[in-house]
Amino acid sequence: MAVAITQDNFQKEVLSASQPVVLDVYASWCGPCQMMAPVFEELEREHGSTYKFAKLNVDEAREVSIQLGVTSVPTFIFVKDGQIKGRETGYMSKDMLKEKITAYLG
Repeated sequence: MAVAITQDNFQKEVLSASQPVVLDVYASWCGPCQMMAPVFEELEREHGSTYKFAKLNVDEAREVSIQLGVTSVPTFIFVKDGQIKGRETGYMSKDMLKEKITAYLG
């Protein structure tokens, strides 16, 4: 199960994480976000031992969303060693998201 990110745990769970992090920034009212949810969960089941999967609801963690510069959802942010290595926005296939994870996080 992906870690739910809040203002209180963002530093610990994302920036200070020992594993590379795939952060799904979403909103409950966003259609493409809902379409990405099962794709994200499937990749987490397959690669959860290599990467940490986390989800940030823009409506519940607005300050973190602003801090990350998120302007649209879904946005996927790839973090390694406390640094943002890349970001992608919008719906994508499972294979495409997997390729982005590998490209940004190794």
